Amino acid sequence: MKSVTVTGPDRIEWVEVDEPEVGPRDVLLQIKACGICGSDAMYAHMGGIPPRQGATPLGHEPAAEVVAMGEDAVGVAIGDHVVIDTMRFTDGLLGSGGAQGALTPFVVVKDNEPGVQLRVIPKELPWHVAALNEPMAVAHHAVNRSDAKAGDRAVVFGAGPIGLGATISLKAAGVAHVVVVDVQPSRLEIALEVGADAVIDSSSEDVSARLIELHGNAPEAFGNEGRPATDVFIDAAGVASVIETVLATAKHGAVLTIPAVHKRPVEVDFGAILMQELDIRMSMGYPTEIFEVTDAIIANADKYAKIVSHTLPFDQALEALELASTPGAANKVVVVFE
Repeated sequence: MKSVTVTGPDRIEWVEVDEPEVGPRDVLLQIKACGICGSDAMYAHMGGIPPRQGATPLGHEPAAEVVAMGEDAVGVAIGDHVVIDTMRFTDGLLGSGGAQGALTPFVVVKDNEPGVQLRVIPKELPWHVAALNEPMAVAHHAVNRSDAKAGDRAVVFGAGPIGLGATISLKAAGVAHVVVVDVQPSRLEIALEVGADAVIDSSSEDVSARLIELHGNAPEAFGNEGRPATDVFIDAAGVASVIETVLATAKHGAVLTIPAVHKRPVEVDFGAILMQELDIRMSMGYPTEIFEVTDAIIANADKYAKIVSHTLPFDQALEALELASTPGAANKVVVVFE
């Protein structure tokens, strides 16, 4: 069968691999959809992911159907539709340096443990929406890391998939007012459709001034003069200008959570922000959130579906990767299997 594989620096190719064998405690999955992540392009640029040597299979945002099981396998049934914890495979991270990737027709879950690698989903949930489970868990973890709570005011920088997912999770947490900041009007329109209370086009608007209009002035405190009353900042954009804006804008005691991957160093003057007591938190992956977010996707499938901008068939997976890596060309690209 064909597998989309990193074969060298900046080189992704189709590679023929054997169909997986099913051991006594294994579960065989037929991949039905797999999202393209920004990290796929990063893996390709690196020429693969250590410690794996040589070719690195891609695809870590899958949804699948159970098509075979070993005689001792339990926890799922043939015909079940499932989402997958790609970080809990025993042969390495699925699509992120492990032995297998989900941009291929079949994947085997070795030594399946009930409730660990797989979560059964309703069969009426569209495959391309189910494939959002992994990135939405990343977004949900960022919200959890922020400790956003009912009544807070928040701003999300970046209206890509993670930013949009964080917006949905913030509103689900009861956050009173969520603003999304981006430079693309089409993305800002989607942000409003998924639940943002307001949007800011930072290419033409003063972010700090608009936040004061939307969230009011911060209460009187040392260092709060002329700053908005925003409680939570989430950087889902990964550009230095976002950090500069937050440092110049955040009130005393605000929280900045960063799930974005910054590809270049960002200069921070800690002396200048000392009196703000700004709480800076990094956010990586989904330690507990991979199946926490599944119920939200099931309950709000139409809203999450708006995050997907393109679906391409499996035989166009290389084109899907190129589309997803082209700045401004797409939001979430999902490969679907016929």
